Amino acid sequence: MMQEQTHVAQGDEAQGAQKALTGELLFLLAGLAALGALATNIILPAFPDMAVALGTSVIDLSATFSSFFVAFAVGQLFVGPLSDRFGRRWLVLSGLAAFVAGSAICAFASTLPQLIGGRVVQALGVCATSVLSRAVARDLFDGEALARALSLIMVAMAAAPGFSPLLGGAINSWLGWQATFAFVGALAVGLAVHYNIRLGETHEADKRSAASVPAILGTYRQLMIDRRFIAPALAVSLVIGSLYAFFAMAPAILMAGFHFSPFGLGIFFASTVFVVFGAGFLAPRLAHRWGQARTARVGLVIALTGSIALLVGKEDFAFFCAALTVFLLGMGMVNPLGTAIALHPFGRQAGAASALLGFLQMGCAAIAISVGAMLDAPAYTSLGIILTSSLALAFAAFLALR
Repeated sequence: MMQEQTHVAQGDEAQGAQKALTGELLFLLAGLAALGALATNIILPAFPDMAVALGTSVIDLSATFSSFFVAFAVGQLFVGPLSDRFGRRWLVLSGLAAFVAGSAICAFASTLPQLIGGRVVQALGVCATSVLSRAVARDLFDGEALARALSLIMVAMAAAPGFSPLLGGAINSWLGWQATFAFVGALAVGLAVHYNIRLGETHEADKRSAASVPAILGTYRQLMIDRRFIAPALAVSLVIGSLYAFFAMAPAILMAGFHFSPFGLGIFFASTVFVVFGAGFLAPRLAHRWGQARTARVGLVIALTGSIALLVGKEDFAFFCAALTVFLLGMGMVNPLGTAIALHPFGRQAGAASALLGFLQMGCAAIAISVGAMLDAPAYTSLGIILTSSLALAFAAFLALR
């Protein structure tokens, strides 16, 4: 049965749990995972002030996002295999150090190219923490414990984009836009100290794999053709891509269509976090009863139902909120469970598997946002089309796991 297959590592040595699943450890992993998402959206409220200070336009500042995402996507493809060969600790700490350096460059930037350069350095550093938070979880936990750990990690990654605009707006109002970079840099320092004291190295020397270029390419090729990985990984990536499309397209819907203020937009984004938070805690409990694969399928059906409702329903704020809540509930269920299913059979290649998963997620997000921008339709309709198409493809991909 499919459920049984997802709990058994076929052709790979399963790793037992090495650490107790404590709140402190989960908080540390969640912080490592969420740092990149936090650093991405926290500067949004400061864009007008940054544009004036740097002598540029708000539109031109969008380059700080595209450069960040490109560096983030490419960097993690190298971080994952390197951690499988040399261990997680030095890459996590080096990544956090690079992120702090990038944050300092951004804070002292006086021109847009300097700011973009700082964002690239930030991304190259923080991609390590995002990728390796999942790999470390795979090192330490197995089965239901892994699903619970990944649930909180996924909740943190989804919560950070929702809460960070409110936080960034407050910091910018009180201390100025440079302080937002100082804040995320200080957070990275705290995470580095805590990680070094609390965890250290989690990938044992006898479980490490080769790191030559042919070996890395071979590992990625094997993962891409292994249905145990690519089916759930592609499904999760399409779901995450649809979530990023929502974050990108919602401002036009809410501010232009429903006349939200910037502060109201921040409150709305923050409120969505509670739905994802609840779904993330619900998912492992349902998986304990029904199994990971069945629960993930249910989550996909729920998310697809919300997407279809958004596509065919009336353009009304109350209906928009209801349909979006259903979508977020399903998304919050399938994201951690699909990730756990994709990573479970690949303990020795957890770094490469997590890196490839992250690359697929960023790729699907970029495609979803680009297609949404190209559609000749109102933003409300375009969002419904993107969400419905992404979830339908995700459901089809996950069924291939059979």
